[in-house]
Amino acid sequence: MSVLLKKPFFEGILNTELAAQIESRKKCLKKLPTWFDTPGIYLPNKLNIEQTSSEITARYKAGLINGNSLADVTGGLGVDSYFFSQKTQAVTHVEKDPDLSEIAAHNFQALGVRNILCVSRDMVDFLQNTEQHFSWIFLDPSRRNELSGKVFRLSDCTPNVMTHLDLLFSRTDNILIKTAPLLDLKAGMAEFRYVKEIHVVAVSNEVKEVLWWLRKGHKGEVPIKTVNFKNDDCQLFEFDMEQEKDAMIAYSQPLSYLYEPNAAIMKSGGFKCIGIKHHLKKLHPNTHLYTSDELIDFPGRRFRVEKVIPYRKTDLKVLARTKANVATRNFSESVAALRKKLHIQDGGNTYLYFIRTISEKPMVLVCDKL
Repeated sequence: MSVLLKKPFFEGILNTELAAQIESRKKCLKKLPTWFDTPGIYLPNKLNIEQTSSEITARYKAGLINGNSLADVTGGLGVDSYFFSQKTQAVTHVEKDPDLSEIAAHNFQALGVRNILCVSRDMVDFLQNTEQHFSWIFLDPSRRNELSGKVFRLSDCTPNVMTHLDLLFSRTDNILIKTAPLLDLKAGMAEFRYVKEIHVVAVSNEVKEVLWWLRKGHKGEVPIKTVNFKNDDCQLFEFDMEQEKDAMIAYSQPLSYLYEPNAAIMKSGGFKCIGIKHHLKKLHPNTHLYTSDELIDFPGRRFRVEKVIPYRKTDLKVLARTKANVATRNFSESVAALRKKLHIQDGGNTYLYFIRTISEKPMVLVCDKL
């Protein structure tokens, strides 16, 4: 029977509140294991849990900062503040929602943290009325509008970073900003000032965060650092846009092995640099897959190419009514259309890549994942 349909379990606590705690706690099991395992933790609604950083990404962000003080001016549940507090002497957690600010303060006590000050104020109001100059300011603008619809442009986020950039830089020399994974890096570079580094963070091959380090007065090249956390592995790759622009990569027809970069690299746009670093050949300027005759370690998926089939009706008969994982790269037809046309069931151990190679001819690569 649902908790909501039973008599109250605890005096003074509504079953609706208890049900909300149970639902939010379920969300924390994998995403926030420290919160899940700590007695006395109180959780906000599940939407707040969904929007907050995971412990993996919060710990990564904390590894980027140094200095004596940090202001987390979009504090929320406080996951990022908690991990920042392990890397700096004092953290100010600024949250405009008084209820959420109170929850965060309560949880910091339960977690045994003593160097976080919770302030329930709007970011702009806080920054305009403080005299403190922080080593870092971190903000994670909300990517939902008044109708709870997701937004991706910087100008549509709350708070609008671009409007308040001068105010932010009046209180720090280092700003760390978390933006939506869908934000185009070149667009962000064009809007932000003083970009020192960009970090693309993926977990289990899904991009979770794009982080921008703005350093007051910085000029020069901007390293793009990618990381993909997968099980106990951490795949790292770094390049800069000028390197990518000037890079000259070799192209080839499919060889014995095929390589697909992880999601963080794909998001970063380092398509030539990743191939050059690993001495691989690319299949086509717009087909972001790589090939070699010898198997190598690679930050992404690796396949053995079992067969190369021309994309012709007569040759495709061998694929009809098979079971396989289907993907397209630089190809004119969608996965759904190809499955329907060839009656291919989803699943199995075979991977079919419908691609276009440097010869501009469409092909199908029949692969086994390694």
